[in-house]
Amino acid sequence: MQNYQVVKIGSNRGIPRVWLQGRQPEQAGFTPGSSFSVHVERDRKAVILRREEGGLRRVSRKEAGGKEVPVIDINSLETLSVFKGLEQVRIVTGQGVIYILPLASEARKVERIERLRQKLQRGEALKVGSLSHGGGVLDLALHRGFGAEGLQTHLAFANDIRPELLEHASSANPAWRPDTVALGAPMQELVFDAWAMSKLSEVDALFAGIPCTGASLSGRAKNGTSCAEAHPDVGHLVVAFLAIIAKVNPALVVLENVVPYANTASMFIIRHQLRDLGYVVHETVLDGAEFNELEHRQRMCMVAVTEGISFDWSCLVKPERRERRLGEILESVADDAPCWSEMGYLKAKEERDAAAGKGFAMQIVGPESTKVGTIGTGYAKNRSTEPKVQHPSRPELLRLLTPREHAACKGIPAELVEGLSATTAHEVLGQSIVFSAFVAVGELLARTLKRWFSVAEVQENELAALLMAA
Repeated sequence: MQNYQVVKIGSNRGIPRVWLQGRQPEQAGFTPGSSFSVHVERDRKAVILRREEGGLRRVSRKEAGGKEVPVIDINSLETLSVFKGLEQVRIVTGQGVIYILPLASEARKVERIERLRQKLQRGEALKVGSLSHGGGVLDLALHRGFGAEGLQTHLAFANDIRPELLEHASSANPAWRPDTVALGAPMQELVFDAWAMSKLSEVDALFAGIPCTGASLSGRAKNGTSCAEAHPDVGHLVVAFLAIIAKVNPALVVLENVVPYANTASMFIIRHQLRDLGYVVHETVLDGAEFNELEHRQRMCMVAVTEGISFDWSCLVKPERRERRLGEILESVADDAPCWSEMGYLKAKEERDAAAGKGFAMQIVGPESTKVGTIGTGYAKNRSTEPKVQHPSRPELLRLLTPREHAACKGIPAELVEGLSATTAHEVLGQSIVFSAFVAVGELLARTLKRWFSVAEVQENELAALLMAA
């Protein structure tokens, strides 16, 4: 390759036009007066100019800057029809040849759409990749949502910085298959490992939950950072996230995070880069209360679909509202179990915070509670503002929710954390989602893809009928 340029497709009297001038054609040997031929390869959507003696076209000349420069003017509807609908093309030159090609982003968009169409046509499972997998709660929720609408997914690979979580998920999470590739490494390390990335397969969908430590209000307060990107460990993961999208070329992307992430610089970068890669980005906030879960956790959800696939959040199906009670999911814990404690140090802290005008009150719940507040990753540390269950007969005693109760508050199948220590189970659950909300997202995505495929199939059949009639 001698030269690479992206140029706009112009117009002359309503006819598309590609204009080449100066160093670019000259370096390829297309000097003024030389002859060349034009080859159109419609299957590749390419126009190729070859420097050939006896070619039917000649390079024109123009005075520019006091010297004569070559000019090539391709102004033909028939020749340039392979780029119909495009505004720009790539010009790539080599010795004696000039390639006019669609933008790489356009070619990849066409490739992933066609791959998706063929999978749906054959009834094959859609290949899925997962980033910041953790215990795979998000992936299982979406997997079940797709399955409920008759589309199967196949987890091709899962990446997480903690290999032990992938090891556990491989046996505990039904979304995993025997051939799922476990990528136990920091995302930012993986993405710049050329060998590993070369082995990563393309997927039809990518699911991710970029770590929220840098964006959450508590995380920023704890670390004293001015913005999400200032976090030294996770603030830069947007780079790796987008690079992996570019590599595996999914037809759709699902990203979840804390609500404040929507206003970070990282999210603005994600929106704009995905747009340039040929995706349309749709965002909403999912609230556990609207899905009848006990934990009223809110989560930002982004769905990015390839241009041409119509997606609408208003079609998300939510259940009829009903009141829940914490008593529905509380386990039987003996009155004299060692987990009960007065937690005097937390009560003293509550009094100090109240005296100082701080709003850090303890959250004490019982069987009649209709909701619980957000239960975070560090729940096992017994922090002051997260839910504490009150003893049924000795109100001065409190305990933490068990991992099974924690899972139930979010609607998460307890099987995903069975066998883990209480600390690790709470970490997996605390950094996760409200399960039923993302099952509904999976159902909506499946319906969206089936509707898109149905319309595309009708259009293809109509076109075939017209061609036969002609």
